[in-house]
Amino acid sequence: MLSVENLRKEYKNIVAVDNISFKVEEGRIFGILGPNGAGKTTTLRTVLNIIKPTSGTITFNNQPITNEFLNTIGYLPEERGLYKRSKVIDVILYFAGLKKMLRNSALSEAKSWLKKLGIEQYTNNRIEELSKGNQQKVQFIISVIHNPRLLILDEPFTGFDPINQTLIKETVLSFVTDGKIIILSTHQMETAEKLCSDILLINKGVELYQGSLTKLKTSFGTNTVKIEFDGDAEFLNTLTEVKNMDRYSNFVEVQLKDNIDPSEFLRMIVDKINIKSFSVLEPTLNKIFIDVIEQSHTKQV
Repeated sequence: MLSVENLRKEYKNIVAVDNISFKVEEGRIFGILGPNGAGKTTTLRTVLNIIKPTSGTITFNNQPITNEFLNTIGYLPEERGLYKRSKVIDVILYFAGLKKMLRNSALSEAKSWLKKLGIEQYTNNRIEELSKGNQQKVQFIISVIHNPRLLILDEPFTGFDPINQTLIKETVLSFVTDGKIIILSTHQMETAEKLCSDILLINKGVELYQGSLTKLKTSFGTNTVKIEFDGDAEFLNTLTEVKNMDRYSNFVEVQLKDNIDPSEFLRMIVDKINIKSFSVLEPTLNKIFIDVIEQSHTKQV
């Protein structure tokens, strides 16, 4: 388990991270989310021992993170850094060596990962000859080749097309099955929603929410249903059980009053309209993210 307790980082008159605490268990993806300047990257870099915290403790399995332990951590930074005039295989082997991998083992793993990510044909090409997406695949390989126990991914999907985003997502999910601890920082709310079981939402270094994604959706959810139909659904707007209704071409989104059960509402209207589908809508993480950040700004004014 990774444990971060009362983490604080100050830069002169700026508090980048203010008393943040969280724990991440094995086989979980923990999302750290927030707008630009929220303190996400500072938090990640303190975990990596790149930046020393002003105060607070960071431990892995109850032990402090030392330089030796860093060999079991994988880190994919937001700012990519590759030696562009070097060959792909040489760059991978160089970074594998920094993680104390034996050359033969590193070479075998490198070939396996290059094939898995569909870029084995570029093994002997220079980095600068690769597309941006393929360069990012190389960077990803560097972060995972040594089979880290803790994997920190900072904006890992930037620059990938949808097909390669799916490939990397599936690879990350396979790490969950292997029991790795994964921390994901991203602006892509849809991706975070699909991958993360728990999240920390921060703004200006302060925690706004921490916990499971399910509980977050429950606490910010509205009692809303989506109805696909044939015919005229205007009568729904006249029902006392309806708080608000948004009409679209062939469906409506109906916000019910808080005390109205969606299944009871369905029974009320099933004989009055030809219903093709009926579903309860959850708020998206993107919507929650925007609402929480706006609320925090309002409180600060």
